[in-house]
Amino acid sequence: MDASFLLAILISFLTILIIYKFLKKSKVVLPPGPRGLPILGYLPFIKTNLHIQIDEFARKYGPIYKFWLGSKLVVVITSPSLIKEVVRDKDAIFANHDPMASGIAATAGGINIVHSDYGPYWRHLRKLLARDMLSNHNLEASYGLRKDEVRKSTKYVYGKIGKAIDVGEVIFVTEFNVIMSLMWGGTISEEAARDRIGKEFREKVSKLVELLARSNVSDYFPCLARFDLQGIVKEMKGVVPGIEDTLTYVINKRKEMMMLRNGNGNSNVVEGDHQNSVASSSTKRKDFLEILLELTDEKAEQPMNVTQIRVFLTDIVVAGTDTTATIIEWVMAELLRNPDVMNRVQQELDNVVGINNIVEESDISKLVYLDAVLKEGFRLHSPLPFVLSRRPSQTVTLGGYTIPKRTPVLLNAWSTLRDPQVWDNPSEFKPERFLNDHDHKWDYSGHNFQYLPFGSGRRICPGLPLAEKMVLYMIATMLHSFDWKLQEGDELDMSEKFGIVMRKEKPLFAVPYQRLPHSNLYQ
Repeated sequence: MDASFLLAILISFLTILIIYKFLKKSKVVLPPGPRGLPILGYLPFIKTNLHIQIDEFARKYGPIYKFWLGSKLVVVITSPSLIKEVVRDKDAIFANHDPMASGIAATAGGINIVHSDYGPYWRHLRKLLARDMLSNHNLEASYGLRKDEVRKSTKYVYGKIGKAIDVGEVIFVTEFNVIMSLMWGGTISEEAARDRIGKEFREKVSKLVELLARSNVSDYFPCLARFDLQGIVKEMKGVVPGIEDTLTYVINKRKEMMMLRNGNGNSNVVEGDHQNSVASSSTKRKDFLEILLELTDEKAEQPMNVTQIRVFLTDIVVAGTDTTATIIEWVMAELLRNPDVMNRVQQELDNVVGINNIVEESDISKLVYLDAVLKEGFRLHSPLPFVLSRRPSQTVTLGGYTIPKRTPVLLNAWSTLRDPQVWDNPSEFKPERFLNDHDHKWDYSGHNFQYLPFGSGRRICPGLPLAEKMVLYMIATMLHSFDWKLQEGDELDMSEKFGIVMRKEKPLFAVPYQRLPHSNLYQ
């Protein structure tokens, strides 16, 4: 056995021993929790469906408890009042996420929005996203781009009438194209962009998210991280280039377009026809990618290099596509399992939109029942079961217990969203609960601590404005345009696959049938 490996094991043992002695000596009162083994903690007993195990612990140990994973202490909270303390009352203290070795490897050392500590750099990234891409003004101005991509997907599904299609994949590709269009304002040809997406790209993103969720010894014994004993970091470094290639291609094309527009050169377009790739009008407002590329100028107030831009874009694309495809896939599965609910949604669509029209984003606010269906989908199948872990920047008291500095705190949204003290028959899919309860404000803003599918506080999901529009718009269009059935002989599998993003264990394949009377409504 390698001597350096043995030394790392010894260092880990001594580190844990020092931690235990310090906590005992300082009379720190930690939350209750399950016992583990020396050195390993509770690692050997962690189950595949961790969210179920975490929920069982909450019932046994209460709204706040802890367990050790190797040398790492982890605290879990379920109570809405304690969650409020973390994301609102002490938000500044809990404003950092807990970085993982695989996440650091995927983001060039953690320079993205998710892994960056709260501070000037993180605020700069967040401001760029909120102001220059996802502001209300920009989203309203870019509706044509979203509508165009949704219509293309409708046409694609229409071409598959009577055949089973992968619902999540269709949504993923649509959302990917929407986000990419928002980045460059539709100035790069559709064909060139779509050549880089589809099943292969989705598989890479899915693999990245899977690796982020995989239990990694490097996270529990930091002194062993350099050995990458399970090869997870190595595997991640093999996945990331496939995602980055697409974004590097986009960045290079946008640079060339800027050069051609400004008359600074005669660069050849990497792929595709120049006339289809470059916006000829110099009067167009700057798109998001152009704004970012201008920051590569050293004279910019807060300059960014190309690596930072690429990681930033990866963050946006991965977060914006995978979670959207996941929640729509879950909602479609629930509707197939509950045909009465699907019929009611389609009746509402017929009343609001009309059978001879197509869905517009302006119709969404009138689809009250569909909105309730989506909210119930988020409640039962929140894509992020633990939101994302928070890590206090200083030792703090929470619920009467001491939470040492840098201890990961999991916000157990999965259990909160199924708490029988809050929700009547919590395991049932009942959209009506969001229609009849007027005592609560059920929205995605993060102010109701019993319902936080997008998080809350400083670290609330920055893509919320776009996600809220796109999810409802996509579901409404798919249900208004098509009837859906399972393929003959198929059974609906609602099993969950635990991860940072809670996907279906088996992808949803469903068969679309024409619902609207005229074929031109699908063009």
